[in-house]
Amino acid sequence: MGKVTGFLEIDRQVHKYQPASDRIRHFREFTLPMSDKEVEKQAARCMDCGIPYCHGPTGCPVHNQIPDWNDLVYNGDWDNAIRNLHSTNNFPEFTGRICPAPCEEACTLNLEDIPVAIKTIEQAIADKAYETGHIRPYPPEKKTGRRVAIIGSGPAGMAAAQQLGRAGHDVHVFERESRPGGLMRYGIPDFKIEKHYIDRRIEQMQGEGVSFHCGINVGVDKPVAELLAEYDAVLYCGGSETPRPANIPGDDLDGVHDAMPYLVQQNRRIGGEPIQSVAWPSPPIVAGGQHVVVVGGGDTASDCVGTAFRQGAVRVTQLDIRPQPPEKEDKLSVWPYWATKMRTSSSQAEGAEREFQVATLEFIGEDGALTGVKCCE
Repeated sequence: MGKVTGFLEIDRQVHKYQPASDRIRHFREFTLPMSDKEVEKQAARCMDCGIPYCHGPTGCPVHNQIPDWNDLVYNGDWDNAIRNLHSTNNFPEFTGRICPAPCEEACTLNLEDIPVAIKTIEQAIADKAYETGHIRPYPPEKKTGRRVAIIGSGPAGMAAAQQLGRAGHDVHVFERESRPGGLMRYGIPDFKIEKHYIDRRIEQMQGEGVSFHCGINVGVDKPVAELLAEYDAVLYCGGSETPRPANIPGDDLDGVHDAMPYLVQQNRRIGGEPIQSVAWPSPPIVAGGQHVVVVGGGDTASDCVGTAFRQGAVRVTQLDIRPQPPEKEDKLSVWPYWATKMRTSSSQAEGAEREFQVATLEFIGEDGALTGVKCCE
């Protein structure tokens, strides 16, 4: 816990954003970090909860010991705070940026709509640890002599590789794309997480003895039988990469695209790579000067909205088949669980027109090209 009366004395504060008119001009992160003292004050707001719902099945899915490291931050013990955070979370600088923070929904103070700024504190702990040199290679003291192959270098593959490497195994990660990171690198836009954070974790893991083999498509370039013969264990950490078929008439028109090729191409452009990927080959997709319609109301749709604005789209409309949720949930019926309520992402706040309870019936086109979207409200 933090300060016993902190939640009574200190107002909730989270890091702020650059104005939308500024941030849509670039693809970099746009959060404005808080000072260490400001973060320590926010950590002081953590209460002495009898049952801290912020971690466990109602809150943090990786069971971060949130009250513990809040107390450590409040007392200025940043080194032990990152040690505690790393005990449950291999990559807090990733989750501190892109996690939707169910822990804050489950916070007791959320009963009053003023939860502890847990996500902001988590990111601050990780970033501070890099500044102080705490995050560095920690090679194992002894080697087991066993070799492990991991297929896929997304968050699951990276976390498994780090844990197995620190246990003393000789770990080799195989990735079919040109760089490690999986969808964390190629699916999530840079304005949510800049990819140099992934690169420095890769460097740390290489310093601990983990080997990365990129450009190898297991099952195509290298048979699985070879891995089974060469390694003591093989761990498969591939992601879910096949889009769900929309089955909307006209989805074969020029101008109708799945989200992943669109997002992957832009991430590869920013990374200075050719836009064609192994998993998502597609003709170039750019929204500059276009009227864009995004079908779907989830996080991926929001990433497409933010990317379209940064590419120079004239107008972006987002269609959500679900009814518009209430502005505020009934706390006594849903807390500490994730509530269905009106939420506006940073990308949506950049100017998207949102339509709710709208079914997409057909994509309309002329001469094979998209000209409109037929909907039913």
